[in-house]
Amino acid sequence: MYDEIRAFDAMIARLRDEFPSLIDLSTGRVLRLLEAMGRPQDKLPPVIHVAGTNGKGSTTAYLRAIAEAAGLKVHVLTSPHLVRFAERIRIAGELIGEARLRELIDTSIAENDGGEISFNEIMSAMTLKAFAQTPADLCVIEVGLGGRFDCTNVFDAPAVCIITPVDYDHLEMLGPELTKIAWEKAGIIKQGRPVIVARQIEEAFEVIAREAEGLDAPMLAMGRDIDAWEENGRMLIQTPDRLLDLPLPGLYGPHQVGNAALAVMALLTWGDPRIDEAALAKGVAGAVWPARFQRLTAGPLGAAAVARGADLWLDGAHNPHGGRALAETVDRLARDGRPVTLVVAQ
Repeated sequence: MYDEIRAFDAMIARLRDEFPSLIDLSTGRVLRLLEAMGRPQDKLPPVIHVAGTNGKGSTTAYLRAIAEAAGLKVHVLTSPHLVRFAERIRIAGELIGEARLRELIDTSIAENDGGEISFNEIMSAMTLKAFAQTPADLCVIEVGLGGRFDCTNVFDAPAVCIITPVDYDHLEMLGPELTKIAWEKAGIIKQGRPVIVARQIEEAFEVIAREAEGLDAPMLAMGRDIDAWEENGRMLIQTPDRLLDLPLPGLYGPHQVGNAALAVMALLTWGDPRIDEAALAKGVAGAVWPARFQRLTAGPLGAAAVARGADLWLDGAHNPHGGRALAETVDRLARDGRPVTLVVAQ
C-alpha cells in the first residue's frame, strides 16, 4: 500500500544524508545557492517575515487564515513539521506534493554543485524557488532559528516584519543573555520597512526598538501603539486609528489574543484592500494550528476521553515563555471547575 508519509520521509532522508543537519547561523551559503537559482527571493509576492521565540507558528496560521478568507493565494514556509515534511511548505494554499518535492530536491542539488550547505539552507532555498515559480498574492515566511543569521533572512524589503514574544530558548546558539537573543530576532528588521512587535520583556523591547530606530523602520508595538484584549466573549484590538471588534481566536488560550492581533495588524499595515473586517473575523476565528493546545477528540485516546466526558489537550510548550502560557491556559480550564491532569514528556 502506498504511504505518502514514508515517501516524503525517504526524500528528506536523502537530503539529510547528503547535507549536515546541524544549524550554522549564517546567510552566506544560502545566498550563494539562491544566486545560482536566479535569486528567487526577488521574484516573490509581498513577504511577511515572522521571527520570535514563541507564537511564530500560531501568528503565521492567523496570517494565512485571514488572507485566504479574503480570497488571496498564500505561500507559507514554517518549521519544524509535526507529522510529515510537507507541512512546512504550502504553495498557493496547497501542501507541496511528492512529485514537486522530488523535482525540487533534484534540481537544487544540481544547482548547489557540490558547495558546502546545510539541510536547512538547501530546504529554504528550494522552497523560495518553488514559491517564485507559482503565482500567489502573499508569502509568509517563518524564521527557523534566531533571525539575523537565519537562512530565511534573505529579503531586502519585506512588506512587513513581525517579532513575536522573545524569551530564553536555544541558548547555546542565540544566548545566553536575553539582549543577545533579542538582537538576533531583531535582525529581520529592514531599512524603512514596517515591523509589528509583540509585548516584550523590557530589556528585549529596548534592543528591538533601537534596531528599528536605527533602520528608520516604522514600528507598532503591542502595549504602546496598539493593544488587544478579550472582553465579553470577543477580541478587541485598538489600532492607532480605530477599534476592531472581532471573534475570539480559533486557537485556545489567552496568549492567542496577542498572536492573532499581531497577524491582524501586520495585514492592515500591508494594506491590501481585499482584507476587510469580514476577512479578519473569519480568519481569526477559523485559524488551525495542530498541537498548539489542541483538543483531541479522534484516535484511541481522544475517543476514550470523549466517552468518559473528559477533554484531552495536546501542546508543545518547551521553554519558559511557553510554559507560562501553558500554565495560564490550564488555569483557565481549572477555573471552569473541571479536574486537570498534566502528562509531561521530555
